[in-house]
Amino acid sequence: MAPAARASLVTLDRAHLLAGTQVLLDDVSVGVLDGDRIGVVGRNGGGKTSLLSVLTDARPLDGGRVIRTNDVRVGMLGQTDVLDPRATVRQVVLGDLEEHEWAGDARVRHVIEGLLGDSATAVGGWDAAVGPLSGGERRRLALAALLVADPDLLVLDEPTNHLDVEGVAWLAAYLSERRVRPGSALVVVTHDRWFLDAVSTLTWEVADGEVHTYEGGYAAYVLAKVERQRVARVTQERRANLARKELAWLRRGAPARTSKPKFRIEAATDLIEGEPPPRDSVELVRFATTRLGKDVLDLLDATVRVGERDLLTDVTWRIGPGDRYGVVGVNGAGKSTLLRVLLGQHPLAAGKLKTGKTVRMACLSQELRELDRVAGWSVIDAITEVRSFTVIGGKEVSASSLAKRLGFSGGRQQSRVGDLSGGERRRLQFVRLLMDEPNVLLLDEPTNDLDIDTLTAMEDVLDGWAGTLLVVSHDRYLLERMTDRQVALLGDGSLRDLPGGVEEYLRLREGMSSAGRSRGSAASPSGTPTAAGAGGPGAGGSGSGSSSRSPAQVREARKTLARVERSLDRLHTQQQRLHEQMAAVATDPDELARLTARDAELTAQEEALETEWLEASEVAEA
Repeated sequence: MAPAARASLVTLDRAHLLAGTQVLLDDVSVGVLDGDRIGVVGRNGGGKTSLLSVLTDARPLDGGRVIRTNDVRVGMLGQTDVLDPRATVRQVVLGDLEEHEWAGDARVRHVIEGLLGDSATAVGGWDAAVGPLSGGERRRLALAALLVADPDLLVLDEPTNHLDVEGVAWLAAYLSERRVRPGSALVVVTHDRWFLDAVSTLTWEVADGEVHTYEGGYAAYVLAKVERQRVARVTQERRANLARKELAWLRRGAPARTSKPKFRIEAATDLIEGEPPPRDSVELVRFATTRLGKDVLDLLDATVRVGERDLLTDVTWRIGPGDRYGVVGVNGAGKSTLLRVLLGQHPLAAGKLKTGKTVRMACLSQELRELDRVAGWSVIDAITEVRSFTVIGGKEVSASSLAKRLGFSGGRQQSRVGDLSGGERRRLQFVRLLMDEPNVLLLDEPTNDLDIDTLTAMEDVLDGWAGTLLVVSHDRYLLERMTDRQVALLGDGSLRDLPGGVEEYLRLREGMSSAGRSRGSAASPSGTPTAAGAGGPGAGGSGSGSSSRSPAQVREARKTLARVERSLDRLHTQQQRLHEQMAAVATDPDELARLTARDAELTAQEEALETEWLEASEVAEA
């Protein structure tokens, strides 16, 4: 018996859309059917967000038509969260829902717990005003409100922004397992490739005014794209090679990747036959040892102190030539501080940091200040100022060639640095670092503002880079793709090796959360502690546990953790704005000096907050 035809929720019929002189959609016909989970990929500026706006009726077409089922409910999470600053957390998330309605709905409780924590103290309490909240907090509120409302067509634009590894994993599980119901569909734009693979059963690629459709998630999309390029004998051999290399890694990677929906394994095997691994680890280590010697970075019995609190206690970590480490941990655990320790910018309270004599370190930080001085230069001049040629993968590469590999076409290389977008500045930072020929490279959240094509190109360049690499990131795919080992900061003074990778980290964090939940209780929007599922304002009571800390102390510590994480989010937002101001006044030494002093103040505040977070985490998880 043939399966029943699925209903169409939204259909674009011969859609045409312009942005100035650029054609974003050129006679495009696609549709969203009941049950679809569609991931949308494409270069920055290619029209992904505009396509979502058309689907949600937020932007009219210049030609063609949009056909919607009359009773379909559409909800969208945009890149910018527009929330009433006078509204409370309760009003934003729950709207007019009465307490007995949300408390009796397991789905709503699950959303609240997953995005706002065991209680709303994660965002300052249910009666807190939205206005003072950080960008990350507002993002979680907007996402929670949308999932509580549960529209038929859920449209998400970069939903993983501001979410940590755990938050991304929770959202992926919710969208792919718990939200699935008849009459619903999902369309999502994101640069997070792990998230795309976990959530999507269909992929749309927006490119050159067209929308190409592929079955399956990101891994299947890479396979189908390579097949299409080969059959069509695409002349862009460079991009085809990149895709084949990534496909080979996907097929050889973690066991979780071996059972993707509708992933044609035989076709994939044929395509990657003879394709070498992304990195020749033995050869790269040999080159790295030649450049670095046997000693690179050694933390010996090291204690790292922030304020009065120890971030690391008696930790020994030996980082050798060619090692590639990923660093994970919750916000505020001190990942960036750890990088500053290795760079020699943060002193040790005890122990020793040994740095090899031949080590040349470079750090891709979350700041863009190093580009202020060259704001009036062209892109190519800003690169050749560092060096005109470098060696990657055993081959000499020119500045222009490396810039082109990372997205700066010939014409774009003549653009003024001060006119570049945030993503382009990030790419320029990276090119300049590589041209300086470091042999130890530290990357702090390198995925910020970058699209998938740029991330793939960055990974390809680093595949042939012989040196020691440390990456701090919330992007699970990038960590698995770019590094060979992962370590975690769990807030207990240790640096935990993760033989099982990010998946092991998530299990550890879940174990810590479960232990914490067993000692406490959830909270209702009225602010009264209640048992999960209870509806009355006085129901339930405080949990008990075997810890030496009292339940009141544990609850207070959790409130402190939530407050500090909010403050860190706000601080990071202030730092980002400050760096933008510094870039704008790069030619004014007095103003630049004033802003630099302010930046130093914010860094000191960040360290103080990390100390407070560590102190509270010890009590909360005791």
